[in-house]
Amino acid sequence: MKIAINTRFLLTNKLEGFGWFTHEVAKRLANNHPEHEFFFFFDRKFDEKFVYEKNVTPIVINPPARHPFLYYIWFEIGVKRALKKHDIDVFLSPDGYLSLSSDVKQIPVIHDLSFVHYPKDIPFWNRNYVNYFFPKFAKKASKILTVSEYSKQDLVQSFGISEDKIQVAHNGIGEVFHPISEQEKEETRSKFTEGIPYFLFVSALHPRKNVTNLFQAFDRFKTETKSVVKLLMVGEKYWWNKEIKQVFDEMKHQSDVVFTGHIQSSELNKLYGSGLALTYVSYFEGFGIPLVEAMKCELPILSSELTSLPEVGGDAAIYVNPFSVEDIKNGMKRIVKDDSLSQELIEHGRERAKQFSWDKTAEIVWNTIVEVHGS
Repeated sequence: MKIAINTRFLLTNKLEGFGWFTHEVAKRLANNHPEHEFFFFFDRKFDEKFVYEKNVTPIVINPPARHPFLYYIWFEIGVKRALKKHDIDVFLSPDGYLSLSSDVKQIPVIHDLSFVHYPKDIPFWNRNYVNYFFPKFAKKASKILTVSEYSKQDLVQSFGISEDKIQVAHNGIGEVFHPISEQEKEETRSKFTEGIPYFLFVSALHPRKNVTNLFQAFDRFKTETKSVVKLLMVGEKYWWNKEIKQVFDEMKHQSDVVFTGHIQSSELNKLYGSGLALTYVSYFEGFGIPLVEAMKCELPILSSELTSLPEVGGDAAIYVNPFSVEDIKNGMKRIVKDDSLSQELIEHGRERAKQFSWDKTAEIVWNTIVEVHGS
């Protein structure tokens, strides 16, 4: 079988949601199935480390696709030609985009439909592109993969897709994540927060991650408790908009908010392992990878109660209304004041983390490829 994979998000030192899914699944597919040929479609010069095995052929398709006009050219012209030229049997696209004009069997991974429910969180051109094309991609697909039961039902209800056409493949947990020693915890806190305990946020600072309410809740928590606890924000400020800036500028305790930017996985593991709790109060998620990473590192979780997050967090998190600053603040208070609660969450998380595995994810993806090829 000849399988093509859209690998345009395999970017050195910049792996985020789509990139991590692509990396963890693609390397396992190539490694576990040496009898098949894989063609990786990049949109720029690639890092050789992403050419995982001898059965992988990397192909650069121009132009770099980072704007809606260029998305269209890349998928409808470049990808279509490459699929035909290399006589591809199945095309897997981990970011959900497909080539509508190609007759090759295609499988998108549609992680979530946040753009349907919160279109204003996305820039104008991107918003129009995804809302116009993703219903078409869903109908075009031979089979759809998604990362949670929540997202599966959302696809059924929003796009009118049959449940039988959608397969759930949960995200996994990177091998780098594990509990750390007390000495490592002390060294990490010393490096990032002057030795002071901290709440941890991990993600790009996007509006739907609810950063504004998190800032306001932390500010109230600090004012009411007089606690020395800090808030450590791990992620790039790609989406740092006027509203987020205004809320941050108005914080009384903004000096206790520490921004790290993007952090490599090995260092991120230490940040998870050294925190008081993960504070992840996003109001829309298709999965929520930081939750499973926190579980593996034995970190308590304060999570939003909406969308896929309770499905992922289970009994390893306490849940709050992400639209209530007061509720988020009270959740922070519970974590700080109740050591027995934190220990309970850690124990539940230790067990729950065992349910999430990239090996399992890759196996589901492979079975879907085989099903589509034989259909």
